Formats: sequence, C-alpha cells, structure tokens
Amino acid sequence: MVVAHSTAAPVTHKKTRKSFAKKKGKAVDATIQATNTDEDMALEPLDEAREDDEVMIDVDPESAPTPSTAPSFPTLPKSSLSSTTSKTETRRVPIPPHRMTPIKKDWINIFSPLTEILGLQVRMNVHRRCVEIRTSKHTKDVGALQKGADFVKAYALGFDVNDAIALLRLDDLYLDSFEIKDVKTLHGDHLSRAIGRIAGHEGKTKFTIENASRTRIVLADTKIHVMGSFQNIKIARDAIVSLILGSPPGKVYAGLRTVCSRMKQRAL
Repeated sequence: MVVAHSTAAPVTHKKTRKSFAKKKGKAVDATIQATNTDEDMALEPLDEAREDDEVMIDVDPESAPTPSTAPSFPTLPKSSLSSTTSKTETRRVPIPPHRMTPIKKDWINIFSPLTEILGLQVRMNVHRRCVEIRTSKHTKDVGALQKGADFVKAYALGFDVNDAIALLRLDDLYLDSFEIKDVKTLHGDHLSRAIGRIAGHEGKTKFTIENASRTRIVLADTKIHVMGSFQNIKIARDAIVSLILGSPPGKVYAGLRTVCSRMKQRAL
C-alpha cells in the first residue's frame, strides 16, 4: 500500500500596491502629526510674545518712558564748581632772552589784565627767566589759567601787548607757528629773499596780509607766528606759503582780494 504525502507549499503574502499605499499613508500621517507638534512647539513663544505686546499696548503711555536722542543731565551745583577752582594750579611760561628787556618795560600792562580780568596771581622770576601764574580764590573762570598762559606766550613770541590782550577777551583766537624750512628748504640768499618777499618793502606785504586776513603776523628770523581765528589763520598761512614758494606779491594780492570778497559775501 502506497501512501502519498502531499507537501503544502508555504503561504507567502504577496505585497500588493494597496498594502504599500496603506503603509505609505500611515507614514505620511505620522510625519504630519510630528510636524504639527513641532509647529505647535515653535508657535508657543510667538503666542507669548503676542501676549507681551498686548500687555505693553495696554500700558498707560504717560507712565511709559519716553525715548530721547540725547541724554539730559542736571545742572551742576555751585558747590561743585567752587571745589574745582579752590585747588591751586600754577603755570610757568618761559621768556626768551631777547624779550626780557621789553617785558620789564611793559610789565604793568602785562600783569594788570591777568589780575583784573582773570583774577590770577602773577610774578616774574628773573632767575629762571619765566613768568609764573597761579589761580586764586578770585579766579572764577575754569580756563583762566590757560588764557593767561596764552597771553604771556603771545607776548614772548613778539606780539604787541594790545594785540595779545585780545586772547583774554575772545574765545576763538589761536596761535600758529611754523618755520620757512617746513615749507621749503632754502639756504643763503634764497632764504633771505624769501623773508624779504614775506615782509615786503617797509613791511607792506605783511601789513596787507594782516589786514586782508584779519590776523597778526610776527616774523622772527626764519620763524613765522600768526594769531587769529582758525579760518583767518589758514588764509594768512596760504598767502605766506605761496610767497615762500616764489609767487610774486601781485599774484598773492589778487588771491587775497578774491578771498576777502568771498568772506564779505558770507558775512552778508
């Protein structure tokens, strides 16, 4: 007797397109849910910010601080100003040897403005060849010591006393000094001719530059000192530099005329 055993084939699940579509749909749903939760988490601080904005909008505008472009500081009390001037400060201005005799003659005209206008204490130290200035209880202006030093320095450079007093009365006056070799290196007769072109016949060129630019000029050998406002010093310095470089005086006069006319138009 023959027994036949039938071997059943293993059941294999066929993967159809529908099953793939279902799995794909489930994966997409899972990713959408994950993205939704991320968006909710990300939107939470925005909602808080909106709530903060609503709270700020509800604040009374009078109580809120007002933005300002420049900070405002309260005025200093008088006690603080007096404390700065109570400290004694000194300044020594050296005097060249060739200006010792003139300063002795004009000493009354020098120390009188310093003591009366600025309230400073002044003395002449002949041994050290310098003028010593210091503040006192009568000094009211904080910059009085600097003004007094500039006044004495201007006289030491060769300016007249009446011209130097303008430094005490006006705030926009300055001193500028330079040498001829700073502009161009000259030697011998070339240097002498350059100095002669700046001075002119009997000082005519120098006086013309002073009147046109409203400055005061001192020629001390190869050094040139100019006193005036910032813009006027520039005009006088440009004219002197052109003379040093060899420009004829007539050309410099023409340039000064045009500059003077422009200054008058700006003043109007």
